[in-house]
Amino acid sequence: MLNVLLVEDDFDLAETVIAYLELEEINCDYASNGIAGLQLSQQNTYAVILLDLNMPGLDGLSLCQQVRSHGDATPILMLTARDQLTDKLDGFAAGTDDYLIKPFELEELAVRIQALAKRRSGQSQRLCYRDLEMNLGQHRVTRAAKEIKLSPTAWRILETLLRAAPDMVSRQELITTVWGEDGPDSDSLKVHLHHLRKAVDGPFANPLVQTITGYGFAIKAEDNSG
Repeated sequence: MLNVLLVEDDFDLAETVIAYLELEEINCDYASNGIAGLQLSQQNTYAVILLDLNMPGLDGLSLCQQVRSHGDATPILMLTARDQLTDKLDGFAAGTDDYLIKPFELEELAVRIQALAKRRSGQSQRLCYRDLEMNLGQHRVTRAAKEIKLSPTAWRILETLLRAAPDMVSRQELITTVWGEDGPDSDSLKVHLHHLRKAVDGPFANPLVQTITGYGFAIKAEDNSG
């Protein structure tokens, strides 16, 4: 039986989730706030942590960051009513592995838990699209097994795009994620993207770093098949 931790301040939802997961042979420890959740995560070993984003006191993002800062690689599934890409990128930046948007089907929750538990690599240590792979643990990027050297900024840009791939990331979202609120001018972003394209796409016939005119950027194949 899998052991998971649910950190959720909605008691009714938590009760429903716990009862359903028990039927799926998933044992669930429960904390109603972030502080209690952090304590349980430090005291016990879990296959997966289920984490509500909006909680009073210590919110989901802050809790996720603290779990990761302590070297805990337990997979984290964020439960949230927020469905904007910026919210997801903030969560991935904090260290979450996956998102489930409320309201969700309990069957899907159980499937996601099982998938994360099998992967058991903490925040995805490998981000992949087609033959492009980023290994976060080894700080290594390869394409078709060929190693690619990137500057720190190009690395952050690629990581942001790979986390969303093949979906698009707007220009402003990319700037905010990589540089923060006080981002550089557009020429600086253009230069870094030029170097990223040269490194990732230059030696290959099929480009993956795409500009979506009027919107932003994406890691996707030109045939749009994902």
